[in-house]
Amino acid sequence: MPTAKIPSPLRLLLQVNLLQMWRKFRTTSDQSSLLVGTLAVFLTGYTILAAGLFYRALSFAGRFPGLGEMLIERMIYLLFSFLFILLLFSNVVIGYTNLFRNKETAFLITLPISAQDIFRWKFLESALLASWAFLLLIAPLLGAYGLEQNAPWHFYLFAPVLIALFIVLPAVFGCWIAIIIARHLDRRLFQLLAVFLVLLAFLGLRAYWKPQVLDDENMESRVISVLDRLLTKTRFSQFPFLPSYWLSSGVLHWVEGALSAAVFFVLVLLSNVGFFGLLAFTKTGRFFYSAISAAHSRSHVLGQWEWFRNWTARRRQFHYRAGPMEYVLRLVPCLATDTRALLLKDMRIFWRDTAQWGQTLVLFALIGVYVSNLRYFTQQLANPFWVHLISYMNLAACSLNLATLTTRFVFPQFSLEGKRLWIVGLAPLGLVRVVQVKLLLAVAASLLVTLPLIWLSCDMLKLPLGQKFYFAGAIIVMTFTLNSLAMGLGALYPNMKEDQPSKIVSGFGGTFCLVLSFLYIVGSVLLLSFGSPWGGIDFVAPSFKAIGWIGFAALSVTLGWFPYRWGLRRVATFEH
Repeated sequence: MPTAKIPSPLRLLLQVNLLQMWRKFRTTSDQSSLLVGTLAVFLTGYTILAAGLFYRALSFAGRFPGLGEMLIERMIYLLFSFLFILLLFSNVVIGYTNLFRNKETAFLITLPISAQDIFRWKFLESALLASWAFLLLIAPLLGAYGLEQNAPWHFYLFAPVLIALFIVLPAVFGCWIAIIIARHLDRRLFQLLAVFLVLLAFLGLRAYWKPQVLDDENMESRVISVLDRLLTKTRFSQFPFLPSYWLSSGVLHWVEGALSAAVFFVLVLLSNVGFFGLLAFTKTGRFFYSAISAAHSRSHVLGQWEWFRNWTARRRQFHYRAGPMEYVLRLVPCLATDTRALLLKDMRIFWRDTAQWGQTLVLFALIGVYVSNLRYFTQQLANPFWVHLISYMNLAACSLNLATLTTRFVFPQFSLEGKRLWIVGLAPLGLVRVVQVKLLLAVAASLLVTLPLIWLSCDMLKLPLGQKFYFAGAIIVMTFTLNSLAMGLGALYPNMKEDQPSKIVSGFGGTFCLVLSFLYIVGSVLLLSFGSPWGGIDFVAPSFKAIGWIGFAALSVTLGWFPYRWGLRRVATFEH
């Protein structure tokens, strides 16, 4: 009897996971057609709106006399160079978590599957998780650039191929860096090194991008001087050995009609992808196996050493010595013991998860660069209209940063309990109070970030004290709303099978949370601007400006209170 050919392990893993994704999509479509319809409408609207905004921005830059084309070209180079750096870091964080902190990887390594096949599957999965946001951002930009430059029809077929080749290189380099980190650094040393590198990068970027104050009152000479310094500072993006340079040059030459030059950069990118991709798919498995073995052995040995060192102390007392986090929580008044224990558990889990606080450090570094350069930007503003516009754009930037934090870190909190949820449910607190305590911790941590950020940025804009309190009150309300929205949707759409926050957020519930957060921020900023007593809409009577505040309050209650209450009702059914 002829025997059937056994498929490769990588093919089996791909088939199983694709089938699971398709069944999850079908189940979600059958159970919540409203969610799928909302996501489809949002993605369509986002693509059209983003393409329109990019088209207007490119048209505005192209009309600059004598320098329009040069500005657009330099912006393309600069954008892809920064996106390459962000993609590289995202692949390092997600690759480290997916390769060495994932239960599926620990399970697969015990099966009769080669380490090379396991690495191949996890490499593809990490590249997809790290690159989907990049694809969502870059698609409308390339479409708008092609329309603005009157690109030929085959440009829209060529651009996706070039983007697909480009995302492979940061994925390969990111996984290799993750393997080196897991092989040679323990968790504490890696944490200290990461903090040092982020601070060093922040100081370097601040020193490099620090603008100079111009004393010349002539607007034309001022603009020319600013553009000259801008072109000088961004010359690094045209370094010919950067993959972003090959991508940008290929796009620019194809639009201009220089097809031979564009094909040359495509071949350069293709040859590098082929070389490094072949190394990743054929030679990295044994390094991955030694790294995961070292990572698991290191944690086991350190755990045994800590147990042996504290063995005498545990014989003499029935409780462990309190740590710094516990001492801090003891200083908080009116905090019950069970609540303090739950808060301490979540804080320690967050600190021990390298991927989560590593992304937080990068986000804080970007916020620091934004705030530190805001004061130099506002020195060129003298018109009250522009000051008013920039102040609300600053509110939108701070609230978008808040939405990033809530969607990325607050939404997965309930799902991260996973199969341990029944243990937490047996505690005297109950699951409902567990969710309430998690929301309390999320709101407190968010306010520690957003309030100083909005106050400092308003001070940089030299706003009066009344406006500072106005924006501070607005961001407090938005903090409660966005955290309640993320926590409620996280309880309504849990994913108990995943232990990675990036995978939980990438599901339908996380995408729905991001959509609603974005719509809430847009609506809130517009309503607050409509009801602003400082430089608002002139043709609106002051008595009607209260409609903006009432609308903001109603929108906050609708998108904050109701999803949170529905989430608590869903959690209450878990206990029965």
